[in-house]
Amino acid sequence: MLKPEASTLDDFYQWIQLAKEVEPLFGPMVEDPKFKEGLKQAISGGDAFCIRKADGGNGQILQGGIIISREANEILWFAVAQESHGQGIGKALLKKALQYLDHSRSITVTTFDGSVKAGLPARKLYQKFGFNDFQTGEVNPAGIPTVIMVRSKRG
Repeated sequence: MLKPEASTLDDFYQWIQLAKEVEPLFGPMVEDPKFKEGLKQAISGGDAFCIRKADGGNGQILQGGIIISREANEILWFAVAQESHGQGIGKALLKKALQYLDHSRSITVTTFDGSVKAGLPARKLYQKFGFNDFQTGEVNPAGIPTVIMVRSKRG
């Protein structure tokens, strides 16, 4: 059973490894001090959630992670390790993150434009959870077009 948990600073190195894996789609992060500091703040503030699995030794491997901003009511960063795709990890993480966001306000996320084949699984997942394209986003640091998706307020 997949169990998303609040991340701890012990996971920091694994987050960096995941970020390194997705840099071709997201743009440079792991050498950026602002990214590292923001990641540490999100973890310390209880706004970073992850799913881990045993690595066969005494350690664990981060299979995926999601970072939210409660203040902005936004999903800031979300990635699943390539080797863990298709296992329901993204769905479990998104469900967990949404538990901590305010449903009486719209929830936003910036993700890949519909023209980006590698981003289609993420877009489909967001759509399953009620997100719809809202407006064209910027081209991300990797040179990939993005879109802002919104989940309308509920209740």
